[in-house]
Amino acid sequence: MPPMNSAPPARAPARVLSGMRPTGQLHLGNYHGALRNWVALQDRYEGYFFVADWHALTTDYENPGLLQQHVQDMVVDWLGAGLDPERSAIFVQSHVTGHAELHLLLSMITPLGWLERVPTYKDQQAQLKEKDLATYGFLGYPLLQSADILIYRPAWVPVGEDQVAHVEMTRELARRFNFLYGKDEQFGDKVRAALGRIPAPERERYGQLRRSYQQDGSQAALQEARALIAGATLADLDRELLLANLEGEHHQLLPVPDVLLTPSPKVPGLDGRKMSKSYGNTIRLTEEPESVARKIKGMTTDPARVRRTDPGDPDKCPVWDLHKLYSSDETLAWVRQGCTTAGIGCLDCKKPLIEKISAEAAVMRERSEPYRNNPGRVREILAAGAVRANAAAEATLDVVRRAMHLVPEA
Repeated sequence: MPPMNSAPPARAPARVLSGMRPTGQLHLGNYHGALRNWVALQDRYEGYFFVADWHALTTDYENPGLLQQHVQDMVVDWLGAGLDPERSAIFVQSHVTGHAELHLLLSMITPLGWLERVPTYKDQQAQLKEKDLATYGFLGYPLLQSADILIYRPAWVPVGEDQVAHVEMTRELARRFNFLYGKDEQFGDKVRAALGRIPAPERERYGQLRRSYQQDGSQAALQEARALIAGATLADLDRELLLANLEGEHHQLLPVPDVLLTPSPKVPGLDGRKMSKSYGNTIRLTEEPESVARKIKGMTTDPARVRRTDPGDPDKCPVWDLHKLYSSDETLAWVRQGCTTAGIGCLDCKKPLIEKISAEAAVMRERSEPYRNNPGRVREILAAGAVRANAAAEATLDVVRRAMHLVPEA
């Protein structure tokens, strides 16, 4: 299991990578589950955020007619939520064909059993019984996801707990690639030369930390050693050699990414189930205030409150879960006291929530409006993001092609 961190160390390499399938306009579950965290991360790290349009085809290949509209609508919501194309690369997966090439090359070394054991493989087959998912594309989507990650060599992949297994497969695949293709008879000599370029105390500490990690499995030692190398004055090649030497005795051709475990709060839908378009129980990020009010007023509450005078239990009410996302401690205390004593009714409880969600939606609506009315501007942003992404992808592919001897010898 990869180390789970609530935040990366300050001196860690500064690239994060994440993607989302295009489903059209987004709802509060999408925002609190991933997008809000992306917006926060871009202030501190180099972000690569992509629309996973090829992934959409793995389960919906029969009905691609709305795919382009879904891409447009989703990216507009990303921009409305605060994702900034000046600070992050925002692009479409299929606009960077290197994803497909790396997927193909990694397929040559990926054991079939790795794909079959991914938890969501059988889960999705069970949930989507009406679709024919006995396809090569669906079986291979975890590998495509690994290629999506590894091609940008990120230090961190921000995910919720349900996606940790996917990143762990990516980590295993990177280690397997490095083991197969990263061997170099001169590796030890190169590492010693790189160590000679850092001060003696740091060199000694590096050795202690490496032994602590390799002998005892100390994740704390590994993180400290990585921070030490990140802060040292070294050429990129020397830094990569010393990072690779921490975990083995071969080149780290594909850096092993770490999980950045992000909060995945429960976002209930209007009927109390998980908010999902498939349930028809969502509130859109840019919902109009009249619609927000109507939807929340009709939202499921604690079934024990049949009459206004009946006391309730907030922990059994989905409205309470929304309050925990939007309300202050003072309002939360008021809701709990009023609900458990029947001092307030359900409509009273919902009123501050309606105000908060409507105010947030108004900001996002205003921010996204210029893009919603100008599809050409969105295409320009995605094209610029693809240029950045292609440059990063090509650098990785050059390493992979050379390692697999797909480039003629000079």
